[in-house]
Amino acid sequence: MEELKRLIRRVPGFPKPGIVFRDITPLLGDPDGFRLTIHALADAARPLSPEVIAAPEARGFLFAAPLAVRLGIGLVPVRKPKKLPWQTVSATYDLEYGTDTVAMHRDAIRRGQRVLLVDDLLATGGTIAACAELVEKLGGIVAGFAFVVELAFLGGRKKLGGREAISLVSYATEEE
Repeated sequence: MEELKRLIRRVPGFPKPGIVFRDITPLLGDPDGFRLTIHALADAARPLSPEVIAAPEARGFLFAAPLAVRLGIGLVPVRKPKKLPWQTVSATYDLEYGTDTVAMHRDAIRRGQRVLLVDDLLATGGTIAACAELVEKLGGIVAGFAFVVELAFLGGRKKLGGREAISLVSYATEEE
């Protein structure tokens, strides 16, 4: 996946000093790189036998939608509160300085349905763990997780409950 790694821009000092942001914009703008990303995610996800994908807004949608099409399954959007028009369930999770909440339609997941959770990046794991909580509240089964980028040095996998997690590009240190 070195081809993908070279398409991910390193931006020191964004959004604040001391942080190194991994910018996927060049990857999205490269048709071959974007195609390779979706095909690689699909190949890695197929053995998990997902029946539907759930993904948090906004960057998760960028990868989840074409991946769902590639796998021939549906997509469930996970949004911020008050962004969905129907009855919802929600989960709140901790941030560095506060909390955040994600929501999903109550009828988005069927009991026993295998759900692949997809996002662009695994950092501390809070957002995607909250998404998994929503899936399980609705009786779904978390088939696994798929990420384009993993910041392994932040330890986000610890919040995934030992379940299968796919990441195409992983950074062991912030300096990489």
